[in-house]
Amino acid sequence: MTILDETYTLSHGVEIPKLGLGTWFIDDDKAADAVRAAVEIGYRNIDTAQAYGNERGVGEGVRTSGVPRGELFVSTKLAAEIKDYDQAVDAIDGSMRKLGIEYIDLMLIHSPQPWDDFRGGDYAEGNRAAWRALEEAHQAGKIRSIGVSNFQQQDVENILQGATVVPHVNQLLVHAGNTPSELLAYCESKQILVEAYSPIAHGAILQNAEVQAMAEKYGVSVPQLCIRYTLQLGTVSLPKTANPEHMRSNAEVDFEISGEDMDALRGLRDVDYGEHGMFPVYSGK
Repeated sequence: MTILDETYTLSHGVEIPKLGLGTWFIDDDKAADAVRAAVEIGYRNIDTAQAYGNERGVGEGVRTSGVPRGELFVSTKLAAEIKDYDQAVDAIDGSMRKLGIEYIDLMLIHSPQPWDDFRGGDYAEGNRAAWRALEEAHQAGKIRSIGVSNFQQQDVENILQGATVVPHVNQLLVHAGNTPSELLAYCESKQILVEAYSPIAHGAILQNAEVQAMAEKYGVSVPQLCIRYTLQLGTVSLPKTANPEHMRSNAEVDFEISGEDMDALRGLRDVDYGEHGMFPVYSGK
């Protein structure tokens, strides 16, 4: 049994694989090949988003993977700009059409604010409207699990004001160098499972001498150490790659980081995202 066989159980009883494939920056015409390769290696958790522009390719990969649909966990995200009930309803149906699958395993609100106003204005009412659309699709059986992404505690609490379903998941930027411990603890207190995107800090962590030395101590690569770190935090880890060799390597994380080293990784700060710092989620807002 490897990490690819291990699952968490969400608050409503649905199982989600602990390690998934992130597909950000994988072009639509390459996504199907990436998904098929991942599934062949043993991945069963595939994550995409409307904003990635590759739902069609991801869906094709899922449908042509040779694995029964019920064995795969497919996630997508409502575009961050959608803060309206009717638009959310249309977008949910749009994702199902593009993916070409009869149900979605998990759908998230991608961000509490549109990307061009990330951590900016007040979209509380719009988020509650989008959440209502997700709740109805969940109740109708179109979506098995619903959640949020990039939501701070106050954003989650806003959703909870009028919710009939507590978010099952909050997908967050979590990696050595960016561990939002208070938010992780808050989500755990609400039985909201955290998914860690960019567990390798979009590559920024690869040059960190302290992390390199620790990886060497365990006889693993820096990405393997970083993925293991997020798993030991109790999160789903979603490393992004279209490279089958990297997919294999990312799943070879059958080792245990000591408590002392976990504390050291948890205490890391100030990762330089370089050119990727232009993206809102890495901007430090």
